[in-house]
Amino acid sequence: MLVSILLSATTAAPAVAQTPDLPEPTVPEFPVPAIPSPDPGSEDAEDDGLITIDIGNPEGANSQSVILIIGLAVLSVAPSLILMLTSFTRIIIVFSLTRNALGLQGIPPNQVLVGLALFLSLFVMAPTLETLNDEALQPYLDETITQGEAIERGQEPLREFMLVHTGADELEVMLEAAGQGRPQTSDDIGMSILIPAFLLSELKTAFTIGFVIFIPFLIIDIVVAASLMALGMMMLPPAFISLPFKLLLFIMVGGWSLVVETLLATYT
Repeated sequence: MLVSILLSATTAAPAVAQTPDLPEPTVPEFPVPAIPSPDPGSEDAEDDGLITIDIGNPEGANSQSVILIIGLAVLSVAPSLILMLTSFTRIIIVFSLTRNALGLQGIPPNQVLVGLALFLSLFVMAPTLETLNDEALQPYLDETITQGEAIERGQEPLREFMLVHTGADELEVMLEAAGQGRPQTSDDIGMSILIPAFLLSELKTAFTIGFVIFIPFLIIDIVVAASLMALGMMMLPPAFISLPFKLLLFIMVGGWSLVVETLLATYT
């Protein structure tokens, strides 16, 4: 009886559904374009598959390279050239002596004095620089002359400027120091002798102008110091009292304009 019941239950149970087999997904195939192989005699075949960049040689590339090299060279030696071959030395020394004569330590600032001296030097040297540009720099950039010829042509305007403003005594000192006799012409004077002689002349002229500037301010200091001693005010610094009077005098006579006019007159 029990066996018949188990057999009837087994036959009555539903059959387990089997999952159907799903087809495997397929990836669509896209056509790949064929890369043409270079010809054996073409330039691409010679590159052997390497990527190269051809910048070419555009017109004016040589001039731009020359300008860049000259610019870097000038910037590297510009401070020395400005100090030795231009009027910058005389101008900056006179400005410094004027500030000291007024009794001012840091007014005007050094940056202001150096900037003013630099622009005045460019103003004084403008004819010389223009001649140098026309006769040496531009022909060299146009590749009509060689580098040696450009240097020789560029020296001539500077030589003329320095010879005009070089004293005979300073030139004689440098010639004796070099063991050379008196030259027949100015062309016989080398740059190694002319440049230090020019610097000595600039220092001499600058200190001469500074001495003249110091005289009126020195008189004011003496008068103020004598007045304070007469009043018995020995503990009061004379420089503190004389400073306003010196500034007033400097303003009334147009001090900076007068100093600049004097400096420019020495170069004309």
